[in-house]
Amino acid sequence: MKIRAVAIALLSLMAMPSLRSEEAAGMTGTLTSEHVRTVAPALEAYTQSRLLGDVWKRPDLAPRDRSIVTLAALIARNQTMEMPFHFALALDNGVKPREISEIITHLAFYSGWGNAMSAISVARDVFAARHVGLDQLPALSVTPLPLNEAVEAQRSKAVQEQFGSSFPGMVQYTTDVLFRDLWLRPDLAPRDRSLVTVGALIANGQTAQLTPHLNRAMDNGLTQAEAAEAITHLAFYVGWPNVFSAMPVAKDVFAKRLR
Repeated sequence: MKIRAVAIALLSLMAMPSLRSEEAAGMTGTLTSEHVRTVAPALEAYTQSRLLGDVWKRPDLAPRDRSIVTLAALIARNQTMEMPFHFALALDNGVKPREISEIITHLAFYSGWGNAMSAISVARDVFAARHVGLDQLPALSVTPLPLNEAVEAQRSKAVQEQFGSSFPGMVQYTTDVLFRDLWLRPDLAPRDRSLVTVGALIANGQTAQLTPHLNRAMDNGLTQAEAAEAITHLAFYVGWPNVFSAMPVAKDVFAKRLR
């Protein structure tokens, strides 16, 4: 997709790839780049010159990863206005329909069922326009990925010792549903699942859990350069304050992993 076309699509949310203009307008409203220009011309200029012309072209994070972390932020914050374009762009950038399905499912646990359902209502239209069938979505019954028993035992023990006596139900669900089920679903690679989680935590300013999840992401194959670039990318989608709150935590993780 040419950058000019991307600029128009991001601003207007009317020119989504592989969607007829009337379909796009029906899903996204009628905001155009000209409308943005008449209200906030500087914002329109920043969108084209900085966000699309610079950020999305930076080399340390692949377009596919940028789409994944952007979807995580939009879903976590329930920002449906830009979802149609970004679901379509994610497909164009190589994110498979089953991976988008898993991203939404994963975020139901990390940003709430309501936010996931809002995302489904948008993704459903994009999938229909792209002729995505059930055969392209995750199966209900799947063979789980292998579990690292030693790492899971350590995590489970720490949570049990900290919260087991006060919140036994929560500790049980965390072990049984999250880490022995959700995280082992095979249609989203562990690295990508970690990237989604880190993106959602930063998007909602939840830095308390960022240390273990960023470490898990890097254990799952996310490099320091990619992690740093994902955080930089997120500044434009979740705001500078959330990113500046996350940076000291991430910096500490990077430093400790080099020891």
